[in-house]
Amino acid sequence: MDRVREIADAVLYEGYVLWPYRRSALKNHQRWTFGGVHPPGWSESHPDDAATMQTEVLVEGGPDASVAVSVRFLHVVRREVAQRTADGELELVDALTVGEERHLAWDEAAEREFVGPQMRLDAFVEPHVLKIDIPAERREEPLHHPDGAPAGALVRSWEPLAGSIEITAHGLREGLHRLTVRIENATPWRGATREAAMRRTFCSTHTVVEASGAELVSLTDPPEGLRADAEACRNRGTWPVLAGEEGDRSTILSSPIILSDYPEIAPESPGDLFDGGEIDGMLVLNILALTDEEKAEMRDSDPKTREILERTEALSNEELMSLHGAVRDLRVVR
Repeated sequence: MDRVREIADAVLYEGYVLWPYRRSALKNHQRWTFGGVHPPGWSESHPDDAATMQTEVLVEGGPDASVAVSVRFLHVVRREVAQRTADGELELVDALTVGEERHLAWDEAAEREFVGPQMRLDAFVEPHVLKIDIPAERREEPLHHPDGAPAGALVRSWEPLAGSIEITAHGLREGLHRLTVRIENATPWRGATREAAMRRTFCSTHTVVEASGAELVSLTDPPEGLRADAEACRNRGTWPVLAGEEGDRSTILSSPIILSDYPEIAPESPGDLFDGGEIDGMLVLNILALTDEEKAEMRDSDPKTREILERTEALSNEELMSLHGAVRDLRVVR
C-alpha cells in the first residue's frame, strides 16, 4: 500500500502550486484545477465543473470476495494574516514581518479522507453510503516578536462541506461484479466567483479500491473476454488504473489524471514538486536560478513551497546529475 499511497499523494497535490512557486505568479492565481467535485450551486451555471464523480470497475471473485473503498480530497483553507494593533485588536493585513520571517496571506489545504469498511460484494447490492459532513472552523496561530511581545496571528479557516460517497455492486454473472463508487457534493452555496466556490469544493478528489479474495480488472487493457464489460463501465471525471506492484490486481487508483496501469514515482525524484507536467530536473534548475527576491517570496508563500526550496538548495551534485535521465529497460527489439 505504500507504493499506492505514494502515487495517490502525488495525484492529491498535483497542481497545488506550480512553478515558479510564488503567490504572485500568474499561473498560481487559479489553483485546484484537477479532480474538483463542486457545490451544485456552482455546477448549475458551470456544467463542466460537475457536482459528482463516478468510478466503475470490474471485480472478479467468488462468494467470499470483498472490497474496501477510500476517498481522499483537499479542502481549501484560507490563511489570513493579522497584526496586533496598539489597542490589542487583530487587524487583517496582506503581509506581516515578525523578526526575520515574513508571513503572507494565501490559501493552503487540509487533507480529507473517508474510509469505508471491508465488505463482501453481496453487501453492496443495496447502496452503502459514507456521509461527508465537515463543519466550518477557524483557528488562530499566535505570532510573537523576538522579545516575546504579541505581533499578530495567522488565522486559518475553512467552510463547511457536505455530501456522500455511495458504493454499490451489481452482479454481471457468476464470479464477476461491477462496482460503482459515486461521490456527490451537496454543500449549499450561492455566489459569483470560482474562488469562493472552490472553498466548498472537494479538490483533487480520488478513489482507492482494495479487493480481498478477488481480483480487479484493468480497464486500460482488459482481457479479451471482459472487454465488452470493461467498455460498459462509466467513469466520470476520473480514470481508474491498477496500482501497486506490477502484476498485482488487488488495488485500483481512480484519479482525475490519466495514468497507465502500475504508475510509479521515479526513484531519482528529489520529492514532491506538484507539477508533474514538467521534468523534475528542469524544475530544480529553474528553482536554483531564481533571484534572492524570488526565492524569498517562494519561501514565504506557503510552508510546502518553502520545503521545496530548502530541499532543492540542499541537493548534492550527484543528486542533481541523476535528474538528467536514466535508462530503465534496455533490450533488443527484433
